[in-house]
Amino acid sequence: MLKTAAPKKTGDASLPVVAPLTVASADDLNWHASTDVLVVGFGAAGAASALSAREQGREVLILDRFDLGGATARSGGVVYAGGGTAQQLSIGINDTPEAMYQYLLREVGDAIKPETLRRFCDDSRGLLSWLESLGAEFSATPNPPKTSYPRNGVYLYYSGNEQIGGYKEHAAPAPRGHRTVDKGLSGRRLYQVLRDAVLASGAVVRAPSAAQRLVLDQQQQVLGVEVLEIEPGSKAAGQFARYTRWAETVHNFAPGLADWWRGKAVALERRFGQIRLIRARAGVVLSTGGFIFNRQMLAQYAPAYLPNMRLGTAGCDGSGIRLGQSVGAGVGRMHKISAWRFINPPHDWSKGFVVNQQGQRFCNEASYGARLGLGMCEQQHGKAWLIVDKQQSRKARRESLYGGLWIFQSMPALLLMLLASKRSSIEKLAARVQMPQLAKTLQSYNAAARGEQDDEFGKYPEQMSEMTGPGFSAIDISSDNPAFPCPAISLGGLRVDENSGQVQREDGSPITGLYAAGRAAIGIASNNYISGLSLADCLWSGRRAGENAGANIGAAAVTQNSA
Repeated sequence: MLKTAAPKKTGDASLPVVAPLTVASADDLNWHASTDVLVVGFGAAGAASALSAREQGREVLILDRFDLGGATARSGGVVYAGGGTAQQLSIGINDTPEAMYQYLLREVGDAIKPETLRRFCDDSRGLLSWLESLGAEFSATPNPPKTSYPRNGVYLYYSGNEQIGGYKEHAAPAPRGHRTVDKGLSGRRLYQVLRDAVLASGAVVRAPSAAQRLVLDQQQQVLGVEVLEIEPGSKAAGQFARYTRWAETVHNFAPGLADWWRGKAVALERRFGQIRLIRARAGVVLSTGGFIFNRQMLAQYAPAYLPNMRLGTAGCDGSGIRLGQSVGAGVGRMHKISAWRFINPPHDWSKGFVVNQQGQRFCNEASYGARLGLGMCEQQHGKAWLIVDKQQSRKARRESLYGGLWIFQSMPALLLMLLASKRSSIEKLAARVQMPQLAKTLQSYNAAARGEQDDEFGKYPEQMSEMTGPGFSAIDISSDNPAFPCPAISLGGLRVDENSGQVQREDGSPITGLYAAGRAAIGIASNNYISGLSLADCLWSGRRAGENAGANIGAAAVTQNSA
C-alpha cells in the first residue's frame, strides 16, 4: 500500500507539499486514474488550460481542492482587452494593439519579454471573441468612466493608469476594462460560463482533491500527481464543501471566523483524506493561483503585506508554486504583491492629496489604486492619510449617498469621513495629526492645481482641486485601518517558458511534463496590477499551457517507450 508523510498543520488552511515520489517508470505504480492532461486548480487559468487541451482532442482531468471557482469566481469578472475590440469600436474608441502594447509596456516592465507582451496584445481581441463564443457577454456605453469598479449597466471602463502622467504621453488612452455583463460582481458569471464550457467539452472535474506531491521518473519527467482526496459524494465531502463555502461567505467581514471554518475543513481532510495517484500521459498544468492566503510564504517573501486583507480564496495558498519548487522549479517576483487602496469613487477624493506621517505627498492620487497601495505599503510602512477640504467632503458624501455606488465603495467612504480628523484650518489640522509638512504640502499642491507650476507627481490640473477651506479633513487610509481594509494579492510565481508555459528550473532548463499558468506562474500581471489584467493573463497563459501540454503527448510517449 502506498504511504506518504502525514499532513502537518501549517497555521492556515494550506496543506504541506511532500517531496516528489521518484520511480523507474510509470509502469511501476498502480495508478488510481489516468488522463492525457492533468490540470491542478479550476479557476480561469485551469478552465482555459482544460478547454485548450480539449480543442486538440486530449483527455482532460481537472483536480480542485475546493471546487468554488477560486479567485475568478470572487472577482469583478473584468478582462483587460483592447486593440480595437467590438465593444471599443461600438462607441468610437479607435484603440490599436500598438497603443495597448505601449501602455502595458510601462506597467509590465521586465516581468516578461517585450515580444511576449506584444503577442498578448495582438491576441487580445481574439481572446475576448473566444470568451464570447463560450457564452460570455461584453458591452459598452458612451463616456466610459474611471473608477475602481463600474456600476451595473456600465461594462467598459478605464481600469488602469491610461489617463495619467507617465502613461498618456506614450500611448493614446483607451478604456480596456471589459466587465462581463451581469448584475453585481461579474466574476461568478464569467466563471460559470467557463465551467459550463469545460464540462460540455467532456473534461472531468475531481473534487475535493488536494495535490500534495508530484511523481517523477528517473529522467525527472513529471508522470503525475499524488493527491489527498475525500471520497467524492461522501458525507465528509459534503461537510467539507459546506465548511469551505461558509468560510468564503464571511471572509471579507469576519476573517477570523472564516479561518475557523477553514480549520474545520482541513481537519476533515486529515481525517478522511485518502491517497490517490493520478497519471498524466502528456503533462500536468499547475493553475492553483497565488499565495496570499499562505502566511508562511507571505512572511518569507513579502512580510510588509501581512497586515493587509487577503483577497481571493483559501485556494490561493501557493500550493502550485510549492509543487513546482519541490521538483527544482525556479520562482521569481515573489516579493511582488498588489495592494489595492482605491480613493475613486468617490470621485472628489482623488482631487485631494495623500500624505505620509510627515504630511508629505508620495504619489499621484489619480493613479490606479494598486499603484497608490504599492507606494503606501512599500515606501510608507502602510501608513497614509487623504487630505480633503470641506467642499470635497460634501461632494464625496453626496456621491456616496446618491451616486449609485456599490456598497463596498460607499459605506467605507461614509464611515471614514465620519471618523476623520477635522479642523478649520490646515495649520490646526497639521497640529492635530502631528504632520509638520502639511501646510507646505497644501501650498505646493494648490499652486499646481492653479496651473502655476507642474505637479511633482505628474498630476494634471484638471485632476486636482484648489483647496482653500475653511475646513480640512485627514482621512486615515492606512493598510491596517480595520474600517478600510486594503486587499492584496500575490503576483510572483514559477518561472515558465514564455512560448509554451513549461515550467523551468533556476538555470532555465525545462521540467518535462510540467506547465503552469495564471498566478501560479510569472506572467503579464507579475509587475504592476491593473483591473482585468490578471484575469486576462490567466486566460491567455492557461490557453498557452493547455495547448502545449496537449501537444506534448506524442513526445511523452516516445520518451517513456525509449526509457
